[in-house]
Amino acid sequence: MRRFEEIEIGLEMDLGRRIVTAEEIVAFAKKYDPQAFHLSDEAARESHFGGLCASGWHTTALWIRAYVDYWAAEDARLKAAGIPVVAMGPSPGIEDLRWTKPVYAGDTLTFSSRVTDKRISRSRPDLGILTSENGADNQDGIPVMRFTGRIFLPLGSA
Repeated sequence: MRRFEEIEIGLEMDLGRRIVTAEEIVAFAKKYDPQAFHLSDEAARESHFGGLCASGWHTTALWIRAYVDYWAAEDARLKAAGIPVVAMGPSPGIEDLRWTKPVYAGDTLTFSSRVTDKRISRSRPDLGILTSENGADNQDGIPVMRFTGRIFLPLGSA
């Protein structure tokens, strides 16, 4: 990841796209969220969702995978150019997680993140805190998930 000092407020990241399949919806639901409308198309059609849809936690996990992959590729690009990178720190948490529309089998999600604030940690002055607005939109550009996230990032050189 770039150094804290190099990241600007307003940085927008296109984290990529992914088609959500029925098979992965069911597999995730079996492990983590076994509700009928995540496990069976027939049961889902009889629910208020009207069709097989992903768990909100599944949508969130897909966003996290896209975020990690984005920064891994960015780190590789920077290293190849001889630019030092720093390890991303842990997250002190997220706020305002909202699943605003169901994600159905066959939907194509676009994942994004935008840096909205940065500051030095009051309790750990060797760390900066990046705040970002994050989300996923479906193929029609309709938001399906939003949240505010924060990560710690070391200050100074790598």
